[in-house]
Amino acid sequence: MPLYAAYGPNMDPARMSARCPHSPARGTGWLVGWRLTFAGEDHGWDGALATIVEHPTSQVFVVLYDITLEDEQRLDDWETQVYRKVRLRIDTLDGTQVAWMYVLDAYEGGLPSASYLSILSEAAEVAGAPADYVEELRLRPCRSLGQ
Repeated sequence: MPLYAAYGPNMDPARMSARCPHSPARGTGWLVGWRLTFAGEDHGWDGALATIVEHPTSQVFVVLYDITLEDEQRLDDWETQVYRKVRLRIDTLDGTQVAWMYVLDAYEGGLPSASYLSILSEAAEVAGAPADYVEELRLRPCRSLGQ
């Protein structure tokens, strides 16, 4: 069964269960050599969206899901409107796993909305991300209401 690695709002198992009811969480890991950033301000409903870019000294917390082909198609229908799929290596306690994930096909820059950043940080916290990772998400600059 293919592995999907979520680094955005899909880190929240309840959200993923609603979107992909046949695809259970498998565990967590780190995408080493990449960093979380925001891009595509014109694609988001009220600000930039989460994406990843290569960065040699950074890492991104991810949640891994065993995903069925039916659920993969559901995600593709939603995510590939602005994201593209890539396959990357994820470091886990069980070793390195290859998983696919979505990367925004847009220039880096722009600010996420406060509400989007809240969803993202809550998803990371629920998924078991380390407290300092969640805190860093909560402290990121964001767009205020009305910006």
